[in-house]
Amino acid sequence: MAASGHAVVVGASLGGLLAARALVDTFTEITLLDRDTLPAEPAHRRGVPQGRQVHVLLARGRQVLEELFPGLGADLHRRGATPVDLHGQVHWYNDGHRMRPARSDLTGFGMSRPLLEQAVRERVAALPGVRIVPECEVTGLTATPDRRRVTGVRLAPTTGLGDSLAADLVIDAGGRGSRSPIWLAELGYPTARQERVEVGVTYVTRRYRREAGQLDGMLGVLANAMPGRPRYGVVAPQEGDRFAVTMAGILGEEPPVDDDGFARYAASLTAPQVGELVRDGEPLDEPVRMRFPASVRRRYERLARFPDGYLVFADALCSLNPVYGQGITVAAGQALLLRRLLARDHDRLARRFFRRAARMIDAPWSIAVGADLRFPGVRGRRTLMVRFVNAYLARLHAAAADDAVLGAAFLRVLNLIDPPARLLGPDVALRVLVAGRQRPSASSIAR
Repeated sequence: MAASGHAVVVGASLGGLLAARALVDTFTEITLLDRDTLPAEPAHRRGVPQGRQVHVLLARGRQVLEELFPGLGADLHRRGATPVDLHGQVHWYNDGHRMRPARSDLTGFGMSRPLLEQAVRERVAALPGVRIVPECEVTGLTATPDRRRVTGVRLAPTTGLGDSLAADLVIDAGGRGSRSPIWLAELGYPTARQERVEVGVTYVTRRYRREAGQLDGMLGVLANAMPGRPRYGVVAPQEGDRFAVTMAGILGEEPPVDDDGFARYAASLTAPQVGELVRDGEPLDEPVRMRFPASVRRRYERLARFPDGYLVFADALCSLNPVYGQGITVAAGQALLLRRLLARDHDRLARRFFRRAARMIDAPWSIAVGADLRFPGVRGRRTLMVRFVNAYLARLHAAAADDAVLGAAFLRVLNLIDPPARLLGPDVALRVLVAGRQRPSASSIAR
């Protein structure tokens, strides 16, 4: 199908950039609109408040980004990003058990969010027909008289582009603050059912100088929260010879931002390497706090009516608890899906996209929400399957302290390479069962 037409993407953060990449083979013109001033170099900006926190690019996300932007990994490496063997070079503490490390092909990148976004934005801006317009606020949608098709966007009068911009397709990639529910209601469409899981995450990040010998020679640390101990900790490398330390609490747990409190909180985690780094390392900035109230999923695929010429994408469609690091990978997967659908035809695009995107979101949503429902204070439906899986995973984590095969199986699911059902396969389940019958060794419990 020959490229033709004009597409408008609302939001030029990673979700919008990935949407634009999916459109370039189909549309001759693509305009990305963003309220922010977009920096010429990697820098934090108002529209991405989470950008100062640790970002994790899962192995599947790295694979998809490399497919969409060949050579991106090498480019990031040249800019200072650190390739990380996610099984062999990270201390994993799950439910207090330190996973046995092993070499693997699960490769991620350690870098700041601004570096990743800058590298992707430069590549998208260089694509034919793409125009990125900063400092441009979208205030609503335009539509045909019968309102069955979206025909463009309305703009704030200060943008300099006029009061509207026509388009054959509009994509809302406006993130967690998506205004699609309001805009669609203005056109007379029903509100999509929303699934919301209140987690009350507060996370705080501080960067430290990276030096030889830290983290016992490894490149990262992750300690999960567990019932009775609702505290997370992550250490990840970033460009500029830095380690970023993020600590998080849920349901009222808040890491302090003063030096002594930050150090005490780090020392309380199940991963001792975090406390050691904070105690002995050289801080490079002040701690930065952010709050994430709830995971939200909007079920547009269940609406009986939806206008042609419009899509909702990435975090505007589903915003996941950030402690699991899934957001970028899920958005990248949606970009691949959209590109495939557009290569066939544009007919009933929204229905086809939302239904397939929903199936794609099911796995990361079940991983994140299932883990959050372990905590009694998180409200949600705890089905028999959810309770069984959480009990099973607790045994798997204990066994993975000695069995690297189980650790690898868990990490492949966590990195969205394999589906969650893979952990219930007979080969994995048998190893968990056998390990559960054995007396755990002293080395299985985190010091």
